[in-house]
Amino acid sequence: MRTEVLCLREGQEEEKIRKAAEIIRAGGLVAFPTETVYGLGADALREEAAAKIYAAKGRPSDNPLIAHIADRSSVYELAASVPDWAERLMDAFWPGPLTLVFPKKAIVPDGTTGGLRTVAVRMPSHETARKLIRAAGVPIAAPSANTSGRPSPTIALHVLEDLNGKIDCILDGGEVGIGLESTIIDAAGAVPVILRPGSVSAEMVREVVGTVETDPGAEHPVKAGVQPKAPGMKYRHYAPKAKLVIVTGRDEAVAERINGLTAEYEAAGTLCGVICTEETEAGYRCGNKKVIGSRRHQETVARNLYAVLRQFDEEDTEMIFSESFDGGQLGQAIMNRLKKAAGYHMIRV
Repeated sequence: MRTEVLCLREGQEEEKIRKAAEIIRAGGLVAFPTETVYGLGADALREEAAAKIYAAKGRPSDNPLIAHIADRSSVYELAASVPDWAERLMDAFWPGPLTLVFPKKAIVPDGTTGGLRTVAVRMPSHETARKLIRAAGVPIAAPSANTSGRPSPTIALHVLEDLNGKIDCILDGGEVGIGLESTIIDAAGAVPVILRPGSVSAEMVREVVGTVETDPGAEHPVKAGVQPKAPGMKYRHYAPKAKLVIVTGRDEAVAERINGLTAEYEAAGTLCGVICTEETEAGYRCGNKKVIGSRRHQETVARNLYAVLRQFDEEDTEMIFSESFDGGQLGQAIMNRLKKAAGYHMIRV
C-alpha cells in the first residue's frame, strides 16, 4: 500500500478533505489532525474498518476506539442513554478535548468498542477534523495515528514514521495545539468518572457538575485480565524505545539524583537523555538535555512531550531520566502519560 500525504497548507483544502472522506466511506484508513493529537480514522459503524485500525497500529483488539462526530445530534444516534449531567458537560466542553463514554446502541459494532457495551464519543474542535467527519457522512473511529504503544503523533511526519505503507492517506494539517489526548469520562453511571485525564481537568468538570470521581486505572496499571474501559488504561502507551525513569522530589534533589545516575550510566557506555524545563536546565551537568517547556506554562510541556520522546528515539538514546510535573491544571494529564511511558518506574528523592 502507498500512503498518500495531502498537505492542507498548500491549497485545495476542500478537495483534499473530500478525497480523504471518500477513502473513509470506502472502508479505508485516513490519519488527520485534531486539536489533541493526530488520529487514525475509519468508519466507526463498519466492523471491518475498525479491524483495519487495529491491524495497522498493532493494537490489542480489546482496547476500545473513540467515535468522533461533527454535530452534537450524532450522540443520540450512537448512545442508548445520555444523563443530564453529561448534557451539561457537552454544553461546557464540546466541541473540544473531552470524550464521554455512554451505553451504546446496536448500530455501533463491537469491533469499534473493543467488545464493550459502551461507546466513547468525542466532538473535536479542530476544523479539519470536523470537515472530514461531515464530508464522510459517518462517525469516524480514531485512536492516535501511531504504532500501538509509541508516543502519539503531533505532526504528520510522526504518522508517516510509524504507519507509512499501512494506511491509505494522511491529511497534513501542521502541528497540533494541545499535544495530549482527550480527557475521557465514563458517562454510563450516576456520576462522572475520569478514565483518562486530559486538558479538561477534574476541577473544570467539578465546576460544571459538582461531583467527579477518578477511576483507579487512570493513576495505576490495570491488572492483567481486566478489560480496559477506555483507550490508554491497560497497555503500555506513549513509550520511547529507551528505558524511561521519572525522578520526583524537590528540584535541587531531583537534579542531583539525575546527574548522579546519568554520570553512572554514561561511564558504563549508555547513551542517556534528560527531560528538563526552562527553569531547571542549568542544574544538569550530564546527559543529552532536552528542554520540554516551562513549568510556568504547562501547556508547553504537554505540547512538546511526545515530540521530545520521539527525538530521543531518533538519537538512539538508551536511558532517559525525566523530572515530574505534578500540580497545576495539566499536571495529572502530563504525569498520566509519563508514568505509562515509563512503565510506572519512578524514583522519589
